[in-house]
Amino acid sequence: MRRSLVFLAVVLAAVVGAYFLWPASKAGQASYRTEPVTAGTVAQTISANGTLKPVKVVNVGAQISGRISALHADFNDSVTEGQVLAELDDSLLKAQLAQSEAQLASAEAQLKLAQVNDARAKSLASRGAGAKADADTAAANLGIAEAAVGAARARVDIDRVNLSYAVIKSPVSGVVMSRDVDVGQTVAASLSAPQIFSIAQDLSKMQIDTTVAEADVGAIKAGMAATFRVDAFPGRSFSGSVKQVRLNATTESNVVSYNVVIEVENADLVLLPGMTAYVQITVATQENVLRIANAALRFKPDGASAGGESGGRRQKAGESASSGRTIYVLDGATPRAVRVETGLSDGKLTAVTGGDLKENDQVIIGTAAADAPAATGGAMRTGPRMF
Repeated sequence: MRRSLVFLAVVLAAVVGAYFLWPASKAGQASYRTEPVTAGTVAQTISANGTLKPVKVVNVGAQISGRISALHADFNDSVTEGQVLAELDDSLLKAQLAQSEAQLASAEAQLKLAQVNDARAKSLASRGAGAKADADTAAANLGIAEAAVGAARARVDIDRVNLSYAVIKSPVSGVVMSRDVDVGQTVAASLSAPQIFSIAQDLSKMQIDTTVAEADVGAIKAGMAATFRVDAFPGRSFSGSVKQVRLNATTESNVVSYNVVIEVENADLVLLPGMTAYVQITVATQENVLRIANAALRFKPDGASAGGESGGRRQKAGESASSGRTIYVLDGATPRAVRVETGLSDGKLTAVTGGDLKENDQVIIGTAAADAPAATGGAMRTGPRMF
């Protein structure tokens, strides 16, 4: 029994001693967080938000006033050019046309009478049986009658055209995006043509109107590739290209921005007008290069000079890539400084264009203190720190 107690006391003393001596034995050691060097493409992009719109939208309005008597199209309907979309009550228009036609008939009758009088007056004047003034008056009356007939015919033509406007037809083939009236509603076209339908001509081709800050717009050119996503399909990426950088700048709160138009193919018609698009425009790429995490460019061991090494920041659009940087590779358990030439950065990865670096090398991106329990009398010293 006594021997057992002595043995337990010795074991307990050894455990306690190891506990208090462990931090001191581990002092100065640190574990490093690393990322492997990878190979691939680094793309520099510009972010922008915008709204999906059809390339061409035609607003169909009423050119005359009247009450809607019938509708032949509704939201999302496919329509063809010339198809009847709506009809206005044409009762007054028909009555107006009938009145104009009656006035034309009256004017034509007056013209015939004037022609007869003109012929009689000329005949009498030629034989000396009538006054020359009577012949001149008859000729003038004939001219007035001819003009009256012309005016009456023009009035009839106007009323016929107005009657045709009572039937509203689609000017293009496409899809009805909106219908702004109902049967029985009166539209007034006295000042401007009231809108009745909006028709998207072709939803298989759409565009995104984005807003880009003036600091970035200089790097964007027509034809550059772009990708975007929409909230309706969070796991899907869509592609497009820059169609136009519009010159009409807008200024809001002293911030100048430009509208960059992205053209989009929508063959499967899953993209709908009005969706918010989160766009990435690719302005520069470097392919088949080694890539390192930007955190590796910021890591410095204790005592290393950090002068001029503010790496890992994202370059402005069109800005030349920096070069001549120092990073640290984990060689066994020891950091080894490596001088590299760097290229483009996408904010997370930076291209390496030169230097003694190979794929799968473990570059140091930070430190993690060695796991050990805190103990009285043994302050743990951390290893290299990040700046």
